[in-house]
Amino acid sequence: MRAVIQRVTHAQVAVNGRITRGLVVLLGVGNADTKSDADYMADKIVCLRIFDDDNGKMNLAVLDIRGEILVVSQFTLYGDVRRGKRPSFDAAAAPQRARELYEYFVERMRATGLVYETGRFQETMQVELVNDGPVTILLDSAKTL
Repeated sequence: MRAVIQRVTHAQVAVNGRITRGLVVLLGVGNADTKSDADYMADKIVCLRIFDDDNGKMNLAVLDIRGEILVVSQFTLYGDVRRGKRPSFDAAAAPQRARELYEYFVERMRATGLVYETGRFQETMQVELVNDGPVTILLDSAKTL
């Protein structure tokens, strides 16, 4: 599973949700991903210490600040452009499997008790955000220690 995580002061997706201070998570599901990948990603994301404490040091997680999370599915995170000019999406999970894991991940977000919003799976969306910092983190469950 791959994610692009951005610290934001405002974000919205045209088809559904809006958040204020928190995270935008662009989430891609790969062929080999399982629920354990989704568990890892969810736990890691809500505990990432990327919000400033009172001393201006990134020392707080979205859980600590009771922030909000906007989750948007994005299979293009598995786009491979090493050959040619058109991305190959062979490594992305098939839509049904991707939907199952995406929805499982969203349930994990719901279980945190934080306010969360989502886009609509497999639909074209317009995502608008104000990146705070800017802070952008790339996370890949296949690259765990």
